[in-house]
Amino acid sequence: MTALQSTLTPYEALGGAPALHRLVTRFYELMDTLPEAYAVRKIHPESLAGSTQRLFEFLSGWFGGPALYIAKKGHPRLRMRHAPYVVDQRMRDEWMLCMTEALTEQVADPEMRDGLIHVFAQMADHLINTDGGGGCAAGDLHRTTHVA
Repeated sequence: MTALQSTLTPYEALGGAPALHRLVTRFYELMDTLPEAYAVRKIHPESLAGSTQRLFEFLSGWFGGPALYIAKKGHPRLRMRHAPYVVDQRMRDEWMLCMTEALTEQVADPEMRDGLIHVFAQMADHLINTDGGGGCAAGDLHRTTHVA
């Protein structure tokens, strides 16, 4: 690993906005087409355009790039924003299925990909809002993910 690589944010290491757009677009394409993601797809609007844009904006800042979501909507407050929906283990697993597949297809570096899958799993666990779910362990992505 070079000194430059160790100082890159995940946003930069992924390839910035174009790569993040590809990741988010693929994530929602998978959600829209995988039968195994039926329950999580049902809680989204018919058009996924708004969801795609909001996830891109959120991940931009979470990955250490421009804080687009915060500039528009303030603090993400993920649990509060997801409170109107039942987020159970099945919903979490379906969401993670789509994100894991999108990361597997879009992130070539296995160490970075595994680190991202890990922090996404922590975030997904945190959003479970049914009995026995929801802890807060995700932290800041750019401090917990090792970029090789």
